[in-house]
Amino acid sequence: MIETKSTERADRHEKAILVKLLLPDGEYNADDPLDEIRGLAKTAGLVVAGGMLQKRRDVDIATYVGSGKVGELKELVEAHEADLVVFDNDLGPGQTRNLEKLLGVKVIDRTEVILDIFATSARTHEAHLQVELAQLEYALPRLKRLWTHLSRYKGGIGVRGPGEKQLEEDRRLVGHRIQDLKAKLSKVQARKEREVAARGEAATVSLVGYTNAGKSTLMNALTGADVYIADKLFATLDTRTRKWGFDGGGHVLLSDTVGFIRNLPHTLVASFKATLEEASQADLLLHVADASNPEAESQIQAVKAVLEELGLDSKPTILVLNKSDKVPDRSYVDILKAHHANCVEISAAHKQGLDRLEAAVRDVLNETSLDVEIEIGVENGRVLAYLSQYAQIEGRNYVGEDKVVLQCRLPRRCLDFLNEHGAHVRNNGQRLYA
Repeated sequence: MIETKSTERADRHEKAILVKLLLPDGEYNADDPLDEIRGLAKTAGLVVAGGMLQKRRDVDIATYVGSGKVGELKELVEAHEADLVVFDNDLGPGQTRNLEKLLGVKVIDRTEVILDIFATSARTHEAHLQVELAQLEYALPRLKRLWTHLSRYKGGIGVRGPGEKQLEEDRRLVGHRIQDLKAKLSKVQARKEREVAARGEAATVSLVGYTNAGKSTLMNALTGADVYIADKLFATLDTRTRKWGFDGGGHVLLSDTVGFIRNLPHTLVASFKATLEEASQADLLLHVADASNPEAESQIQAVKAVLEELGLDSKPTILVLNKSDKVPDRSYVDILKAHHANCVEISAAHKQGLDRLEAAVRDVLNETSLDVEIEIGVENGRVLAYLSQYAQIEGRNYVGEDKVVLQCRLPRRCLDFLNEHGAHVRNNGQRLYA
């Protein structure tokens, strides 16, 4: 059975050469095309010894980069005594095998680096399941490269016969493990959906954004939570939910989520659907972007692409332009504001602009609220307590000795509870139901 990477790496100081093929329709930092893969490599614990770029109209079927570049790359590997080559592209299994034969060192691609980082960062049982599934789905078509015992043969009860290769059995084992993990994660997702649905009627807000945009810092600033923060990619893999109390009264539930990245592997998007359940159930998304990053616009578009893939692109969203204190030129923020409606400029690290963010969140959530008149018995303490927590009570009138009529502003989701517990809810004189 194939072993997925553990969270403890023995090869923390491997020396790597970075390679990127620049295609006409590719996305990359024009000033430093290797910037993102360099950050990923360092987060994975690699020592970057050098880099190489090549511009081509299309990929080489055999070696991805051209044969001449492969020769130059071999010289670079030998000159730096590198242990491996890291491509900021997704390689096919055959291309990886060919390159390893020609270069004499291990070759990995962008997806494998990201998977390695996820394996190192996973903390909870759920995250470990998700990472293992993504690793196995990536590894399945590459088993021929991963195994060195392909010449062995094995037979016996439960296999087709004495001539079956070990590789075929390995593929079956991996396939069974993938199905097992999918079944376990399906149960995790169902449980997560129940947990989210059972939280009551407090509005829910979810933080999304490019990795290392400052989501966890913002989470701590708004809620006082002690969420782990690190200046590295994918520091957060596990969703955390905390209460965010507003200065003017009331609160929402705020959730942090795993960061996105350009060309995020589809296997990871699929595997982490349970973790992203918070975002899918949220009333509002706070899209946190690093306004000080020259690539902020392309990162914003990358996040939007992932949200669209997850079916979340139609949710109410506020763009939060974070790290405004680090912006080298005000034009960075001005250009982003000109291109995006409904955005708020803040610095989570210095707690600047959080009052404006709170006001913007209130405005969006109020759009889904109702102005209603609620008639209940004065003895109905359960509904009265519920309204004091979730509604803005603007007036009350007593009718006789046993009835009270409340003028309230409340989220539409509260109607279910009120109708189930004996309250008569009216809007403009008409009875309201959920």
